Amino acid sequence: MKKSIITLSLAAILGFGSITVGLPADTAVAANKLNELNSQKNKINQQRSGIESEINSTDKKINEIQGEQKSVESEIERLDKAISDALAKIEEKNKEISATKEEIKKLEGEIKVLKERIKKRNELLKDRARNYQETGGMVSYVDVLMGAQSFGDFIERVGAVATIVEADQDILQQHQADKDELEQKQAQVKEELASLETMRAELENMKKSLNAQKAEKDKLLASLKKEEEHMHAAKMELAEEKEILAAQEAALQKAIKLEQARQAEAARQAELARQRAAQEAAKKKSSSSAKSSSSSESTAQVSSPAPAVSGGAWTRPAAGRLSSGFGSRSLGEHYGVDIAAGGTVPIVAAADGVVIRSYYSSSYGNAIFIAHSVGGQTYTTVYAHMRSRSVGSGATVSKGQQIGIMGNTGQSYGQHLHFELHKGSWNAGKTNAINPVGIVPL
Repeated sequence: MKKSIITLSLAAILGFGSITVGLPADTAVAANKLNELNSQKNKINQQRSGIESEINSTDKKINEIQGEQKSVESEIERLDKAISDALAKIEEKNKEISATKEEIKKLEGEIKVLKERIKKRNELLKDRARNYQETGGMVSYVDVLMGAQSFGDFIERVGAVATIVEADQDILQQHQADKDELEQKQAQVKEELASLETMRAELENMKKSLNAQKAEKDKLLASLKKEEEHMHAAKMELAEEKEILAAQEAALQKAIKLEQARQAEAARQAELARQRAAQEAAKKKSSSSAKSSSSSESTAQVSSPAPAVSGGAWTRPAAGRLSSGFGSRSLGEHYGVDIAAGGTVPIVAAADGVVIRSYYSSSYGNAIFIAHSVGGQTYTTVYAHMRSRSVGSGATVSKGQQIGIMGNTGQSYGQHLHFELHKGSWNAGKTNAINPVGIVPL
C-alpha cells in the first residue's frame, strides 16, 4: 500500500509573531495579513479535499486487503481439512500395516511347520529309495509274493504289498500337496510383503504431501500476518493523518481569530490614541494639560531549574548537556539534538508559537509540536520523550513557557529531550529538518 505523508502546512500562521506582540498595524498591512491567513486556510481546505480523496482510496485498499484476507483464511481452512483427512488415512494405513505384519507372522509359523513336515517326508522317502536300491525295487515285491507257503499266505502277502504301495503313493501325494501349499503360502507372503511395501510407499508419499501442505499453510499464514500488519499500519496512518489535519485546521482557525482580535484591538487603541490626541490639543488650547499613562506587563513563571530565557526570538528548550548532535550516527540519521539531564527538568517552548499537536507517540513518546513565525519565516519545533506534557493541542505559548518535563518515553534510551527544528512544516520524511545549533541557543 502506498504510504501517504501529510505535510503540516503551517505557513498559515506566518503572522503569529505579530499577533503575540500586538504591534500597531497599518490598516492595509493588517488586511493583507488577514487575507494571507484566509488564503492559507483555503489552501489547507484544498489539501483536506485531497486527503479525503486519499482516505477514500485507502479505505478501498483496506477493503481489498480484507477480501484477500478472507480468501487466504478459506484456503487455510481447506488445507486444515486436507491435513485432517491425510492424518486419518495415515492412521488407517498404520492399522492395516499392523494387521498385515500379524498375518505375516502367522504365515511364517505355518511355513515353518510345513517345512518340518516336508523335511521328515524327505527323510522317509530317502529311506524308501535306499531300500529299493538295496532290494531291487519292485522285484523284491515279487520275491515276497512267490515266497508264499500257501494260497492264503499269498493273499495276505498281496494285501500287504498293496498296502505298502498305497502308503507310498499317499506319502508322495501328501508330499506334493504340502509342497504346493508351501509354494502357495510363500507366494502369499511375497504378495503380502509387496502390498506392505506399497502401503509404506503410499504412507511416505502422504507424509511428503502433508509436509508440503504444512509448508504451504505456513507460507499462507505468514502472508496473512503481513497483510494484517499492513492493514493495521494503514489504518493507524489514516488515523494519524486525520489527527494531523484536525490539529492543523484548529491551529489555523485560532491564528485567524487571534489576528482578527489583534486588528480589532489595534483599531481600538488607534481610536483611543486619536481621542487622546484630540483631548491634548484641546487642553493645550485652554492652557491646561494633563498627562497620564499606564502600562501592563505579564510575566510567565518558569519552574526551576529551567534555563534562563534568552534575548531574541529563540531560547534554550531545556537545561542539561548536549548528549547527541544533528546528523548521522551509529543508530541512523538523527534529525535533531538530544539534551540530557537528571532529576525533574522542565521543558520550555523555544519561541512564541501555537501548539500543533500534544500527544503520545509510539516512537516520540510524549511529544509536542509547535509552530512559530520568526522574521517572516515559519518554523516547527518538536519536543519528544517527555515524562509529561503541560499544554494541549491548539494552545498559544510564549518563549520560555514550560510545556512539560524531561523524560524517557517512547523509543528512548535514558532521560533526555529530543529537540527538532524544521524550517517550514514537519513531515514524516523530515526533509525540512535543520540543525538547531547556531539558530537556537544551545
